[in-house]
Amino acid sequence: MGCLGNVLWFIFCGLWQGLAWTAAGILWCITIVGIPIGMQCFKIASLVFFPFGKDVVYGGGAVSFIENVFWIIISGIPLALGAVLNGLLLCCTIIGIPFGMQCFKFAKLALMPFGAMVVNKPMF
Repeated sequence: MGCLGNVLWFIFCGLWQGLAWTAAGILWCITIVGIPIGMQCFKIASLVFFPFGKDVVYGGGAVSFIENVFWIIISGIPLALGAVLNGLLLCCTIIGIPFGMQCFKFAKLALMPFGAMVVNKPMF
């Protein structure tokens, strides 16, 4: 089911959301100081393209907090609003609810991407 979910997600939602994360990463990588933030954007973009079968674990410390503050001000709010809007539209149908829930997960991740780790869900 995860493979089918990933294919449908990529067609209906994942492509444009992943491209938004990739564009944010490219813009952050223009400056030398922003390269670590841009690299995190690329990691999250790979998750956004194919999210089913993966989960996000939050953690981090003071450095992650400071990066998240800069991130929210510059890039986090537009990405989070896009994910929430997409999630609300998808939740209008029963079939779209699992995809909408993924969008809400990415909205939270768009507000706090630093200190987050992507892990594979266990098969059982």
